[in-house]
Amino acid sequence: MIYLFTGTDIAKARAKAFQWVLAVRTKEPEAPYLRLSADQVSASALADAAGAQGLFFKKALVLLDDPFELAAAGEAVMDALPMLAESANPVAILAPKLLPARAKKLEAVAEKVFASDLKEKPAQRGFNTALVNALAAKDGPALWKELVKAERAGDPPEALHGLLHWKARDLMQKGGGKWEKPEARSLSLALIELLSDARGGELPLKESLERFALSLR
Repeated sequence: MIYLFTGTDIAKARAKAFQWVLAVRTKEPEAPYLRLSADQVSASALADAAGAQGLFFKKALVLLDDPFELAAAGEAVMDALPMLAESANPVAILAPKLLPARAKKLEAVAEKVFASDLKEKPAQRGFNTALVNALAAKDGPALWKELVKAERAGDPPEALHGLLHWKARDLMQKGGGKWEKPEARSLSLALIELLSDARGGELPLKESLERFALSLR
């Protein structure tokens, strides 16, 4: 089963995807959750995700996080569409700003499509741009302020974490800001570990993100 999250409003599409993931995980807490970023997507990884089963669970929850960010990953997803659509596992595909031809093919096989489009120009996106810019600048106090602003606006912590992790991968691949590529890789790993620790009950994700922001130097 494919659930497509797309549209020109990247922040809203991402927020909807993570809200959906949270709702499904709350309803079926025993179901394993697998999140694949573009650099983790391959034909074999998609086959494993579509067929994941176990002794103690009937279904696994899969999120393909912006696979079209990389050409090879995008092609692998398009080739695997029939398999993913027929899978008993819910497969969420987060794919903002899809090309029309790809959007048409995905929408044709999706169980449900969640479209989030900007009503204004992308330059007027607001706080989410400031959020990733603060991370790129290693500006901890500014990042903390933007996190608090986003939280007060109702953005779920998982969506904010996803946006920060996306920016970390972007810095790792392209460089920029105040992060060298090896530092950006460490940042990406630190954010993955932060999410894992939060799920393990060490500290709620909201507070973990704020503590992380204030630790940046």
